[in-house]
Amino acid sequence: MKKITALVLTLVMALSMTACGTSNSGTEDGTTAAAEGSTDGKTYKIGAIQYTEHPALDLAYDGFVKALADKGLVEGENLEIDFQNAQADVSNCETIATKFVNDGNDLLFAIATPAAQALAGKTTDIPILCTAVTDPQSAGLVNDNENPGTNVSGTSDLTPVAEQINLLKQILPDAKKIAIMYCSSEDNSIFQADMAKEACKDVGLEYEDATVSESNQIQQVTESLIGKVDAIYIPTDNLLAEGMATVAQVANANNLPCVVGEEGMCENGGIGTYSISYEALGYMAGEQAASILLDGADVSTMPIGYCSVDDCEMIVNTTAAKDLGIEIPQDVLDQATTVE
Repeated sequence: MKKITALVLTLVMALSMTACGTSNSGTEDGTTAAAEGSTDGKTYKIGAIQYTEHPALDLAYDGFVKALADKGLVEGENLEIDFQNAQADVSNCETIATKFVNDGNDLLFAIATPAAQALAGKTTDIPILCTAVTDPQSAGLVNDNENPGTNVSGTSDLTPVAEQINLLKQILPDAKKIAIMYCSSEDNSIFQADMAKEACKDVGLEYEDATVSESNQIQQVTESLIGKVDAIYIPTDNLLAEGMATVAQVANANNLPCVVGEEGMCENGGIGTYSISYEALGYMAGEQAASILLDGADVSTMPIGYCSVDDCEMIVNTTAAKDLGIEIPQDVLDQATTVE
């Protein structure tokens, strides 16, 4: 009997040692390897405001969530994201921002300038990351884009405006005067419009402002440009991105081509653009968020991130060009991705 008992005890000890060896697999010395993004059992909370529905902004959010997941922060597991779309209403941004601050989120995420400004006006304590904000410094979100000095950082969707104006000249070499169309109440749009004016001077183009402040003005303002200018330039403007189909319907029917700020606007009737990747911008912001939440990075010293010109893609809408009776130069087509 003693021999049987001893045998049973020996077997139990052997099984226990085997089980321990299995649980510690993955390293040569039997210790457990720490997975990237380990949260030590904590679930993080993020409040996210998107200013309006638009493909570019949607891609920015998708990139943000993907980066977090790649860093080990997964919705439904160790991450909760309260995502709200403000439907292009600043008052909605303010209401959502107040709720997010009261909810005790660990981090706040803003897509587009009005959403970021609403969040920044509600808290100086909770880290805020933004994306699709052209110039956070001129928008009053940071003291300096290289060294923010506030509770805000993120990624900028500053596009290569000068290259876009040069593209306009390549496609429309006979153009003499253009309209720079933008929303007069969006800081990011004003910033880009000023850049476009400087670029026009460099290439010998005359220009005039064509501003809107609400969506119901878009058709009327576009119609007012017929016969006055040779083309329209529209930067990455939230209001006009949402209303691009209206602009194109009027402009293209009257042989008035539009060079625009990003790919989604080109797909909706613009003739061409140099476009950054909004998904890549969102991904960069997601990496920043993971660094703050998991590594304790200080948002106030985190530089604003940018896409380089080399990362931009030339897009040409061949259907719009055909409808306008414009022949795209072959050297442009050789460089471009075409959409219809």
